[in-house]
Amino acid sequence: MTEEKRARKKAQHSSGFTDEEREAMREYAKERKAAARRGSRPNAAEDEKAVLTKIAELPQPDRGMAERIHALIKAAAPSLAARTWYGMPAYAKDGDVVCFFQSAAKFKSRYATLGFSDKAALDEGNMWPTAFALKQLTAADEARITALVKRAVNREAP
Repeated sequence: MTEEKRARKKAQHSSGFTDEEREAMREYAKERKAAARRGSRPNAAEDEKAVLTKIAELPQPDRGMAERIHALIKAAAPSLAARTWYGMPAYAKDGDVVCFFQSAAKFKSRYATLGFSDKAALDEGNMWPTAFALKQLTAADEARITALVKRAVNREAP
């Protein structure tokens, strides 16, 4: 085990959260404060700009995937509002996050993730996926993402 890994593991055990998890919580707190300052008036332009800024800050290949996913979601479900969520690009319906993109770099993972919240209502029987690992995007992957997003937005939660 490298010295860096030992230090990360020690930091995680001492507080229960990794540095990356603590940073995500700080970002969420900033997002909540900004929303409180705005009051009940969401600002779609500001939120969209914040998402595009977050995407631009991502390293490759995550940035390329995030840009493509952003375009796919906006085309498939224009009613979804782009916003940041724990510092990640996310897409909401009526204020509730439906799906989000988590870069591999955010938590030092080997793959990026496209996740869906319970608001997405992708229910199929008693068990169904709510997150998908992404290493790259193919045309087939893009078609599946588009179908999932459309389904998530157009179905009512149980």
